[in-house]
Amino acid sequence: MDNLDPAEARGSAYWVLQGVKGIASAPALILITAFIGFAGVSREAGLTWVEASFMTAVVWALPANIILVGAITAGTSLPAAALAVGLSSIRMMPMVVALMPEIAGSRTRRSTLLILSHFVAITGWVFAMERARNVPRDQRTAFFGGFAVTLTTINTIIVAVAFNLMGQLPALVTGALAFLTPVYFLVSLYGSARDLSGRLALFAGMAALPPAHYLWPQFELLAAGIVGGVGAYWGGRWLDGRRRR
Repeated sequence: MDNLDPAEARGSAYWVLQGVKGIASAPALILITAFIGFAGVSREAGLTWVEASFMTAVVWALPANIILVGAITAGTSLPAAALAVGLSSIRMMPMVVALMPEIAGSRTRRSTLLILSHFVAITGWVFAMERARNVPRDQRTAFFGGFAVTLTTINTIIVAVAFNLMGQLPALVTGALAFLTPVYFLVSLYGSARDLSGRLALFAGMAALPPAHYLWPQFELLAAGIVGGVGAYWGGRWLDGRRRR
C-alpha cells in the first residue's frame, strides 16, 4: 500500500487486486486463524461442516457466529437465536455509518453500498478506515470489495477444511487458536482508535467487566460497555485538556 498513488488513474480491476492483496496483512491472517478456532467450536457443538461454513458466509461476523452456536447448543428457539444475533450485530451499525461515506464515490450506486455493508465487521472496517484514504474515491468500493469478499470466501473455505481436520489437532492447540480471537479484536481496535478516548475505552471496558458481572450478571457486557465508555470519554477529555494547558 505504500506505493499507492491517489492521483494515478487506474481501472477498477487494479484496485480490486490491491484489496485482495490486503489478505496478506496481519489482521486478516489472525482472523483467518481465529476462524479455525470457530471451526472447532462448531464441531464440539454438534454442527456439520456445511452448517458451520454456511454460517461463516452468511452471518460472517465472528462474535455473532459464536452467539449463534451458543444459542443452538442451549436449544434456543430460532426466533430467539435470530434476535440474539441481530442484537449482537447492531454494534456494527456505527461502523457501517462511518465507513460508507468514506468509500462512496460520486457514481457509487446505493445497491453497491448495501451489498458491501454485509461485509462490514472489525477487520474490514479497520482495513478500510486505515487505507481507503489512499485510494481514489471512485475506486474505494472496488478496493474494499476486493478485500472483504476475498476475506469472507477464504474464511468460509478455511472453516470447511479445518472442521474436517480438527479431530487430528490436540485440544490445547484448538483452545490456543480460539484465544487469538479476543487478542485480535483488542489489538485491531487499539490500532484503529484515532483519539485517546477510544484507546481508554478498551481498557475501561475490560476493567468494568468484573464488577458489572458481580452486580448485574445478566447485563454485564451492556453495563461494562456503558460505564467504561462514558468513563473513557470524560477521562480522555480531561487528559486532552491538561495536555493543551
